[in-house]
Amino acid sequence: MQALRADKKTPAGRRKEWKNMAVGYAFIFPVVVGLVVFTAIPFFYSLYLAFTDFNGLKQPNWVGIRNFATMFFQDDKFWLSLKITFKFAFVQVPLKLGFALLVAVLLSKASKGVGFYRVAYYVPSVLGGSVAVAMTWKVLWANNGAVNSLLKVFGIEPVYWLKDTRTALYVLVLLGVWQFGSSMLIFLAGLKDIPRSYYEAAIMDGAGPWQRFQKITLPLLTPSIFFNLVNGIIGSLQAFNSAYLVTSGGPMNSTLYYGLNVYNQAFNYNKFGYASAMAWFMLLIITALTAIVFRSSSGWVYYQSEQN
Repeated sequence: MQALRADKKTPAGRRKEWKNMAVGYAFIFPVVVGLVVFTAIPFFYSLYLAFTDFNGLKQPNWVGIRNFATMFFQDDKFWLSLKITFKFAFVQVPLKLGFALLVAVLLSKASKGVGFYRVAYYVPSVLGGSVAVAMTWKVLWANNGAVNSLLKVFGIEPVYWLKDTRTALYVLVLLGVWQFGSSMLIFLAGLKDIPRSYYEAAIMDGAGPWQRFQKITLPLLTPSIFFNLVNGIIGSLQAFNSAYLVTSGGPMNSTLYYGLNVYNQAFNYNKFGYASAMAWFMLLIITALTAIVFRSSSGWVYYQSEQN
């Protein structure tokens, strides 16, 4: 070690060290530039725009908190889209996590072809946010789509799924639940991390399948549940694609997600300053909810390392 330190102090050693540093900086330079240009600058510029009246063409005009006042006290669509987004998140997140956990438990059992099923169930998460899948979902649930065709086989009258304010949002919820693959993989990894000796000891004590799941699986899966819950909340509150591509916010604004409302304000009404204010308000909501979940985690998330 002393010889190595001495070598670095020589002119040749310092030149080699500087060369290695230069190569490292050259590799990270494109990433840093991308973060600054495409993330940091737009991030802080949107904060500035939130306090301006900006239509995308003229110079931004500073208006202070007027955008926020308009949002809270004059814009009914703001409250409607916020309500719809929270309703969507409240229904979709538990369903998605529950279904992902169920499938993960089933696929954790060693059986023939389990690798194929794991890949097959994960594929919708890779494709779920794409335009093609959203349009396919729109065709499936259309008035003359495959779902209504199947209902006809059983003598059931067709349902106007995407045209009815009572059902349109739930069609989008099902699309979100269908993309459970990522959460399923996280649960699978958590299940594989649970020592088999725990289950063997429980079986010897006479514990049944439900008791083993309740007393062993669920407590030891709480870190995975916590991770998926945080990601699910953030993703559901930022939902946009499904409403934009499948229903365009209709019928009668019953699927007007908050993200879609922000998009409309910016690119349909040219209210970029107002849209920025709305986006920042949602950022505050997501931050607050994430902080609450993190704060509560100490009471229900179990880490095996804490017991070692």
